[in-house]
Amino acid sequence: MVKTTCPIMHRIYHTSPGRSKFSVQRTGRMAEAPEDVHTDECLSTYTHIYSQDLLKDQVAFITGGGSGIGFRIAEVLMRHGCDAVIASRNLEKLTEAAKKLTSATGRHCLALQMDVRQPDTISTAVDEMLKEFGRVDILINNAAGNFLCPAAALSFNAFKTVLEIDTMGTFNTSKVVYEKWFKDHGGSIVNISATLGYKGQALQVHAGSAKAANDAMTRHLAVEWGPSGVRVNTVAPGPISGTEGYRRLGGSHAESAGIFRTIPLQRAGNKTEMAHTVLFLASRAASYVTGATVVADGGAWLTSTNDMERLLDLWSREKRKDK
Repeated sequence: MVKTTCPIMHRIYHTSPGRSKFSVQRTGRMAEAPEDVHTDECLSTYTHIYSQDLLKDQVAFITGGGSGIGFRIAEVLMRHGCDAVIASRNLEKLTEAAKKLTSATGRHCLALQMDVRQPDTISTAVDEMLKEFGRVDILINNAAGNFLCPAAALSFNAFKTVLEIDTMGTFNTSKVVYEKWFKDHGGSIVNISATLGYKGQALQVHAGSAKAANDAMTRHLAVEWGPSGVRVNTVAPGPISGTEGYRRLGGSHAESAGIFRTIPLQRAGNKTEMAHTVLFLASRAASYVTGATVVADGGAWLTSTNDMERLLDLWSREKRKDK
């Protein structure tokens, strides 16, 4: 009998006259997730994977930066040397978040109130940022809204609202920042998308349509604004623990039901992992990358089932809670 092995998966092939046998023994470890916390608090410890000065003296403008993925993006960018502006409608929440971020990183974080659906408020916020910092180098379009709802039960206004926040909000903010700074100085834009539209995710026609439009927008703007030194890219997260989206879209239920075992990396992602992907695209490490969508979902969209029955059950439960 002859035995041969593969050094990665420790594949063992047993061969003997008249028969063959193949078995797989997993000897490698799953990629370990970086530090994270489920709440909107800064990390108590952080391990740099890039130089701490990667973004030294740069300024990042982050919509929806007061919570969830946006909050962690702000923290990780600031931990690499930049100052940040976090912007959304809830100034009280933003102000508290900015204090936490400044305390944890030692960098300046400015909280500004605006609505991505209203260009005038964006223009005012960008003017305030430029007055405070004198520049902007990075724009992160992270503001979004989502929930489970079958298309037949979705109101016209609900569909419109999601597109106004996700799609119009991304265009509005990008256009204002481009006109006021990037057109003459260059910069990097990173849009936060999703994989929902890749296979027509059930109960997500609103968000899937909005994010698909944003993915196209990324490519269009990369082409048109590239000559001005502006790079435009997208990160498409999968299920990310510790976020409002995770709660609203049934992430905890999926985890307890063992559904994440269908994901190639066997788990949900975390906010720090998304922030690291954004950091790469926003920085000079990706200086020749534009018009790209980086899917950061552990392979989930490739293998996860489109379980309409389970999602309808979750939607029904949430609907009963609201009554």
